[in-house]
Amino acid sequence: MFNTDEIVLVDINGNETGFMEKIEAHRTGRLHRAFSIFIVNSQGDLLLQQRAATKYHSGGLWSNTCCSHPAPGETILRAAHRRLHEELGFNCQLTEIFTFTYRADVGSGLIEHEHDHVLLGKYDGVFHPDPEEIQACKWISLIELTGDISTNSFAYTDWLKLLIKFRLSALTEGIQTFVPNVTAGNATGGSGTKTM
Repeated sequence: MFNTDEIVLVDINGNETGFMEKIEAHRTGRLHRAFSIFIVNSQGDLLLQQRAATKYHSGGLWSNTCCSHPAPGETILRAAHRRLHEELGFNCQLTEIFTFTYRADVGSGLIEHEHDHVLLGKYDGVFHPDPEEIQACKWISLIELTGDISTNSFAYTDWLKLLIKFRLSALTEGIQTFVPNVTAGNATGGSGTKTM
């Protein structure tokens, strides 16, 4: 239905400018459209995934719940629901809370240069990670995540670290719409880190 080997190129305002094969866009560092999903539970914990070691970049690193790119002609929300189901075997309502643009050298001659749409959802059910995409999952409070990134930065993807560094308040505000007791200063659901 959609050609997922191609991604959508954009300008600095997020306007579509064309298409390019995914790996080539990452080799050349072309700015492209992407999305990052954050799933929270009723305690306000975030669901993180550890990327499979075989991924084409950032293998073995911890990241937010799900990340990917919409294919040409595919909306952000449709692509986000598609990838959430493909990678974790569930779906839930998703709301876009902000966008941010970043550029990062992710190794192996590849550059992530993304206009990233950040989506948030709430889910308390079971999930089934695709082992080709994900090698582990865990729930973690936002305060624990920010603390661990500051001490174990090497264990996390560049885009998650940049998002936490520059857009933490916006992420916290988004989470508060789902779990009102979560704050930037005390972003804990009280349940600690749980690896699945």
